[in-house]
Amino acid sequence: MTLKKMVLFLASAAVSFQAFAAGDPESTLREAMQEAVTVANASAGGRALADKLQPLLERRVCFESMTRRAIGPGWREFSPAQQAEATRLFTKLIIRSYSNKFTPGEEPEVKYLKGSSQGPDKIEIPTSMLYKGSRYSIVYRMENRGKWLITDILVEGVSLIANYRAQFNELFKRGGVNAVMDSLKKSVADT
Repeated sequence: MTLKKMVLFLASAAVSFQAFAAGDPESTLREAMQEAVTVANASAGGRALADKLQPLLERRVCFESMTRRAIGPGWREFSPAQQAEATRLFTKLIIRSYSNKFTPGEEPEVKYLKGSSQGPDKIEIPTSMLYKGSRYSIVYRMENRGKWLITDILVEGVSLIANYRAQFNELFKRGGVNAVMDSLKKSVADT
């Protein structure tokens, strides 16, 4: 094998390896985290940060699935238009709520721990995050839906989905679809 062919072979092998690595859930999560930190550090914070993060997070998080699971059994009572609007509002609420907790320039130190399979095309990836002097245990639930997407986040053992589901279930019992939609609209307006 000539030196030129060897270099081309190694280069193509490296590209193939990178393409494979990018398709695994941990690499996908690492890329998403790094992209979010990069965008956050280039932003002034607040709603401007949320607006800049939204397109990135919509590529990495399955907000439709999160919204459906957070609303729970009441989801079937929503019309397709209401489902789309609930997903849009829930997406804004989550992104605004969490971007408000981030301080541009302060990068979290993240240690990725061994992921565990939760069934076919499902995985949980635990992390230990040090941010602003405090350590947090955060688990990312991901599903392969043609690409790996985040479908839930557990912070210190508390599921984002379960937390909202408890709230939405109570609202749905008291006032149906309209109560949930009104709450989402008010929450987004307040964040």
